[in-house]
Amino acid sequence: MDVKIEPRWKELLKDEFSKSYFQQIVLHLKTERTQGKTIYPPGPFIFNAFDTTPIDKVKVVILGQDPYHGPGQAHGLCFSVQKGIAPPPSLVNIFKELHDDTGITIPNHGNLTHWAQQGVFLLNASLTVRAGEPMSHAKIGWASFTDTVIKKISEQKEHVVFLLWGKFAQDKKILIDETKHLVLKAAHPSPLSAHNGFMGCKHFSKTNAWLMSKGIDPVDWQL
Repeated sequence: MDVKIEPRWKELLKDEFSKSYFQQIVLHLKTERTQGKTIYPPGPFIFNAFDTTPIDKVKVVILGQDPYHGPGQAHGLCFSVQKGIAPPPSLVNIFKELHDDTGITIPNHGNLTHWAQQGVFLLNASLTVRAGEPMSHAKIGWASFTDTVIKKISEQKEHVVFLLWGKFAQDKKILIDETKHLVLKAAHPSPLSAHNGFMGCKHFSKTNAWLMSKGIDPVDWQL
């Protein structure tokens, strides 16, 4: 089967696309669509994180759990929403921490494409969701795929910063070679947990300090 995804990622992940679990994901999505169910993000955006941040550009990984499940929100980059859509509460807290950490002005939109274009790989563990039903595709096989993606980044790259926010993301630490990469952990930016250690974590300045110490260009976090 032909998956439309950026060519370098396609080559790196070609074995996954032929595996039965991935064919089951495709069948599951097709079946739900024929049943009239709405799936987010729209088809062309499912692999948007890969298309916007090719493997050779990846220098930071931010791991989310699940796409937003409201109309017009999800566009394939974790925590990001399209322009014209109000930033959800977790993203509002991300922007607050970014401002407190770096002094950057809080943007008037929630589209993180500028980060992705610079090498910030914005990966959700599940790449799709049914409208209005959070975590509805968490068990259809996406975790096998995205765990492999994290492992491939760890194996193929050096000096990547992994930002693991919340327990779900932190459980992925076992997939990462910490002798080559920097893992920064904090609470999830959700309003339910942000004050348990996300606010004040200074991950944005720490990321840039570490990248520069390895001779890698820092991320311009300004949107």
